[in-house]
Amino acid sequence: MACKAFGVKNQLKRTFRSIVRSRSVGHPRQIVRGRPDNRCGFDDIDRIDANKGHDRRVLDMQPIQAADYHDLVQVSDPQFEPGDERVAFVRRTPEDDESYTASIYVVPVGGDEPRQFTASDGVDSQPRFSPDGDWLAFASTRGETDRQQLWLVPTDGGEARRVTSVVGGIGDLEWSPDGSRLLFTQQVTADDREADRDLAVDADYESEEPDPRVIDRMIYRAGTEYLDGRRSHIYTLEVAAALESSETDDLDGDAITRLTGTDDQPVDRDYVAPTWGDGETVYYAAKTGEVPDDSLTYELYERDLSSGVVHSFTQTTGWVSSLEATEDGRIAFEYTPEENASMRQTEIRVHDRETGEERTPTEPLDRTVGHNCGFEWSPDGETLYLSTPDEGSRVLWSVPGDASEEPAKVYGDGADIGGFSVGENAVAYVVSEWDHPGDIFVTTRGGNEVHRLTRVNADYLADKPVRQPEEVWFEVGEESSESEERRRIQGWLLTPPEFDADATDEQYPLVVEIHGGPHAQWTTAGTMWHEFQTLAARGYVVFWCNPRGSTGYGEEHATAIERDWGDVTLTDVLAGVDAVCEREYVDEDERFVTGGSFGGFMTAWAVTQTDRFEAAVSQRGVYDLTSFYGSTDAFKLIEGDFGTTPWEEPEFLWEQSPAAHVDGVDTPTLVIHSDCDYRTPANTAELFYLGLQKHGVDTRLVRYPREGHELSRSGEPAHVVDRIERIARWFDGYADSHEAAPALERERTDGLSSGDEESESEE
Repeated sequence: MACKAFGVKNQLKRTFRSIVRSRSVGHPRQIVRGRPDNRCGFDDIDRIDANKGHDRRVLDMQPIQAADYHDLVQVSDPQFEPGDERVAFVRRTPEDDESYTASIYVVPVGGDEPRQFTASDGVDSQPRFSPDGDWLAFASTRGETDRQQLWLVPTDGGEARRVTSVVGGIGDLEWSPDGSRLLFTQQVTADDREADRDLAVDADYESEEPDPRVIDRMIYRAGTEYLDGRRSHIYTLEVAAALESSETDDLDGDAITRLTGTDDQPVDRDYVAPTWGDGETVYYAAKTGEVPDDSLTYELYERDLSSGVVHSFTQTTGWVSSLEATEDGRIAFEYTPEENASMRQTEIRVHDRETGEERTPTEPLDRTVGHNCGFEWSPDGETLYLSTPDEGSRVLWSVPGDASEEPAKVYGDGADIGGFSVGENAVAYVVSEWDHPGDIFVTTRGGNEVHRLTRVNADYLADKPVRQPEEVWFEVGEESSESEERRRIQGWLLTPPEFDADATDEQYPLVVEIHGGPHAQWTTAGTMWHEFQTLAARGYVVFWCNPRGSTGYGEEHATAIERDWGDVTLTDVLAGVDAVCEREYVDEDERFVTGGSFGGFMTAWAVTQTDRFEAAVSQRGVYDLTSFYGSTDAFKLIEGDFGTTPWEEPEFLWEQSPAAHVDGVDTPTLVIHSDCDYRTPANTAELFYLGLQKHGVDTRLVRYPREGHELSRSGEPAHVVDRIERIARWFDGYADSHEAAPALERERTDGLSSGDEESESEE
């Protein structure tokens, strides 16, 4: 094995030295066009300096449009094959207006093009190589039903085999160190367990929707669904026995073992974040307290599979999404201080089962590991790798698990890193940057050399003018003020593709985008890449920033909005707007604002406090904090950020709500929401919309059926496109530069890709 690892390490070095990574750095205003080659994407990059005037190549390109979403490829969940020679990942594309297809692809580290590894049938996810590299496990909705099941495919070729027929789907998939078992979770009811449907279920089984729906839990719905008694439970699958059953298509569940909800552990709990220690030890977590849904305390458990004995070994607070363990019994887990937890930074602690000691390797970092970030041990169990937001990037760090050294940045300045996988000699990861929406990269474990493995959107980008955002830092606060220090806030400005800095008499309308969270951050890439580039292509200058409350700038910055979401954030956003409006090419008389989730709250707050904006689009927002508190699965956000509840300070929470000030709105405001959004339920949007109507404001409410809070990121493709088009159409109608009638005066589908008037309600 040592010789093989050494050979792969040398191969990586040769690969990194021989392949030049095409990536723009440094220049504040560039347009990029890629020329596809025959291997994996761009042979080189044409860069057009927009400051030198119009370039004929820009005029010959096709502008980015909202409908282009159907052509964009998304990649996720990279996983190293043992030996670091190949990386598996998920490749997802829109299949039609309502659905996606997702397959597993494999790409060699040595530079050959990716190849499809699983059939395009349903939605595949969670690719996981066995420790010996002989099998690839994955979850998929293929087959007779849309119910997700576990599949195995030999890595040297052959058909995939379904090895489960369970009722509750497949999550948290992980091989045991010896490759004999697979660990997974599923969402099941007590009745499912009583009837053994969590072990095996007929393909034609369909659960009945409760009628009436009787609710006893404090948190009873999440995502786009009611939980209806479902709980997360943990299972193991004996691989050899499952493969034998799959040959006869007799998946009777004998290969599956329940690990939770048995013996002394109650069945009415959610058991989460399972991971292997050694081959006979599994670790996991569960909330504690008299009412677990109202608790931020998790108990961490160790289960010995040989004896069946379960031990509780430590507690943590906050939100536990993952545990990562070494074979010698060191468990890494998330920790967030319980007081004002929603604003506080999440650290990684390491518990040593042998000594009982706990260390916090991330303590010197002043960055949070929360919000779509992850962490993972290196194969030797010595080093933790983790991602965090960091001044407008999402970056990768490494730190010794014993906290003997401070965290070191591996990669990510100017990038948005998604999932990653740590191999013996390298790290594979998904990264999105200003010039592409996402690809698979690999770097040495120290981050010294980087190689791009895929260019999944090369054909699409070949004739698209993609402009590089300009980084903008601006100051907030009065120089003479004794009560308020001047602060520097980071933002970005994206100009239209045809922008010519020499044409100083030409002006463009401004769109201000406000991020969600509130404790999140914008980057120049990520899930907003397509929307920002689309708005710029339609002739808007797009501005976004990370005001106080954002992550990536330290805990003091994130907690600065305590008990004051609206005014503090708006002060910073408007200071940025004033700064960019000093540029001659920005038309300060044509300013627009939009945002989603907390950004929707802030859009509504902005139009209740100022008339600076010609029009606004508020998306999946929170408009009444009390109603939000009573209907969301995230009521702890109010308790943490405002330090109160509606019963303690009802007047205060009302004054902090946009709906309380709707009588001051003059700005035409489009309200967008999803019917099945159970993070920010539609009831508060209905209240705000009614208030706008009652006070004679130009407004419209657009609701998307079947969609939840993730509409803009993973909604039905036609809905994703329609949402962006409606934002642009609403702004166009109030922008003199666009010479378009307001949306309220146009045919309902005029200017929209849908073009089907019958698809909209006439209510």
